[in-house]
This record gives sequence, C-alpha cells and structure tokens, in this order.
Amino acid sequence: MATTDLTSTAPATASRRGRRPADPAQVRMGPRRWWRELGWRYVVAVLAIVYAGFPILYVISASLAEGGTLTGSNELFGTISGANYADLGDTRFWNWVVNTLVVATSTAVGTVLMGAAAAYAFSRFRFTGRRVGLSALLIIQMFPQLLAFVAVFLLLLSLGEVVPALGLNSRLALIMVYLGGALGVNTFLMYGFFNTVPKELDEAAKIDGATHAQIYWTIVLRLVAPILAVVGLLSFISSFSDFLLAKLILQSEENWTLAVGLYQWVSDLLSANWGLFAAGAVISAIPVVVLFIFLQRYIVGGLTAGSVKG
Repeated sequence: MATTDLTSTAPATASRRGRRPADPAQVRMGPRRWWRELGWRYVVAVLAIVYAGFPILYVISASLAEGGTLTGSNELFGTISGANYADLGDTRFWNWVVNTLVVATSTAVGTVLMGAAAAYAFSRFRFTGRRVGLSALLIIQMFPQLLAFVAVFLLLLSLGEVVPALGLNSRLALIMVYLGGALGVNTFLMYGFFNTVPKELDEAAKIDGATHAQIYWTIVLRLVAPILAVVGLLSFISSFSDFLLAKLILQSEENWTLAVGLYQWVSDLLSANWGLFAAGAVISAIPVVVLFIFLQRYIVGGLTAGSVKG
C-alpha cells in the first residue's frame, strides 16, 4: 500500500536528511485509508444522532405549536408559543405528575431495599433451599409479565374487599405489584455484584464485634453503591413510564399516572389534543433525564462489575 510505504519510509528519509523523524501519528492519511478507518464512523454517528434526535425535536416543535395537531407541526418550529404549557394548568396534569413521582420513587426505594436484602442473604449465607431459590428466581423472570395481568386483576379485586387500600384504584396496590414483579430480576442482578465484595471484610468486621446488621448497612451497602444506583434508576424509569399495569389498576382520573393521563388525551381520534400531549411529554421527560445525568457515573460500572462472577 502506498500509504503504508510512506509511513514506514518517512522516518528513515528524514533521518538521512538530518531532520527530526516525523511522528507516525501525524503522517497524513490518504483519502481511501481515512474513509476505511475513520470516515464511515462519522457517517454512522451522524445517522444515529439524526435517528435519535429527530423525534425529540418534532415533539418539542409540536408542544410549541398552537394548532394542537401533528400535521400543523410538520414545519419544525414554524410557530412558537407557550399556550400548550400554560393550558396544562387547567387540567389534572400536575396531579398526575405527583402521582407518578410518588409511585416511581416508592417503587425504586422499595426495590433497592428488598433486592439488596435478598441478594445479601443469597450471597453470604448458606441455608437449605438457597440453590433452589436462585434457580426459581432465574426461571420466573423468563416469563413475560403480560401473563400475570388477569391474575393481578382478580387478586386485587378480591383483596380490595378485605383491605380497600390494597384493592383496585389504589396507588399503594400499584406499588406493591411493581415491587413483586421487579424483585426476581433485580435480586439476581445484585447477587452477582455482592459476590464481588470479599468475604474477608465481613470476617474482619465480625472479629471487631460487628453484627450482621452493622456489616450490611455500614460496609457492604457502601461497597455495592453502583449496582444500587443502577437498580434504582431502572426501577424508577420502568414504573415511571409503565402504562399497562397502571391502566389496569388505577381507574379514577385523580389517581392516574402520567402514562395513563397522556394516553387519554390522544385516545379519541376526533378530539385528540396533540399539543397538550406533546407539552406534557416534554415535561414528563425532565425527571428521568435529571436522574439519569445524576447517576450516569454508576451505570456502566454497576451493569458490568457483577456480570463476571456468579
């Protein structure tokens, strides 16, 4: 290759002429080599950015358009108005925001606490049924949650007759369903990460007189903070954006979450208000983006560190 010969002979030629040899990294690549090694990557990156960014721009443009229709928003940012955002105050949108934040935050905190306790027990203790329990968690998480919708509805219908707070149209019941559905996969995910913490730390703490509770809360949980952040983030996002279970359980408008409430605005094709829907979608994305930015330093380490040791 002509470019390769240029790279290999340039230092020798420069040395014979008494000049300092050029840095191979600074040798100019030919167009064909540049395209083969670097150029195609820029094209793929631009296509990926356009593919991911265009829907976001379109929704923001629709939220700023006054017409309330998607066809009127085909010209991006043709009109800019805050009327749709102001009209959100005349609806139950902010009530749905509070409901969603309460449900998502409670689910994330509960998932982390329950999953961490279960993973610590499977990782540190040896008891009868431990291996069967791990296998059961692995098998159960393979079944899609759609299979349990009818059972969940009938269970809450019967439970509500005895304990109304855990029946249909209850946010507490929705949180309980989320906690039960996420326990298996999150416990298994945390279990691998807990195994990476050396048991010698537990034994050293026991010699110093620490109890199991002190070891768990003051030593182990601090060392596994990345996986706790990842599980909390994934749980928050999944419960924040869930529609099917929330639609099934929450029946009155004042208890709806954002996913259910926004869907109702556009479910009727004759009276759909896409302007309000787009404005609500833009605002509802803010909590998830802020939480993702705040926890992003834990995400890669939390997802990969526990995957190499079972």
